[in-house]
Amino acid sequence: MKRAGAPAGRASAGLVLLHGRGAGAEDILSLLDVLGLPDVAGLAPEALGRSWWPTSFLAPSAEMEPHVARGIKAVRDAVAAFEAEGLARDRIWLAGFSQGACLALEAFAREGAGLAGAFGFSGALVGTADAEGGPQPGLYGHGPKRFDYPAASGKVWLSVHQRDPHIPLQRVEESAEALRRAGAEVGMQVYPGAGHAVMREDLAALRSALNR
Repeated sequence: MKRAGAPAGRASAGLVLLHGRGAGAEDILSLLDVLGLPDVAGLAPEALGRSWWPTSFLAPSAEMEPHVARGIKAVRDAVAAFEAEGLARDRIWLAGFSQGACLALEAFAREGAGLAGAFGFSGALVGTADAEGGPQPGLYGHGPKRFDYPAASGKVWLSVHQRDPHIPLQRVEESAEALRRAGAEVGMQVYPGAGHAVMREDLAALRSALNR
């Protein structure tokens, strides 16, 4: 786990940042420099082999769940580290890109009670179990998932391109609806065309949230 930004005990907010496949903690922590918020504390766990899971997040739950559980533990440990250093839970945010976005959203949905919220840049929920139904074109040939989460509060931001090669728009729309049902305040940004990136609108939304 790597750190950047302000010391947690003196920070206005804490940000747990989760990297994408093939990247690392230092890569995602560089977002703090782009945000230009010196009073924010950043913590970034790093996945073994720089990948939170070895397959698409759309894979069946039996394949995904052991990896998701390890990732959520890493998020839980980062949040606990902030809290141990005096940062209130309701001032802690989760954010990530790609695989990291999926993990941030899933950790928030499952264990995010009391957290400020989560930002998923080019990501969506993994889901809690397989749902009935066969492969769907809108899920890139994968089957549907269940989204059985406890009640949630806080703010969530989801973003995706219309034609993201890794994150189906259908799953992002399903994720937004699942999080709203759980009680979160959800914002969703769909960018035109093809792409898979953190966009300036994403950073503007995160900066605005952290400035409150």
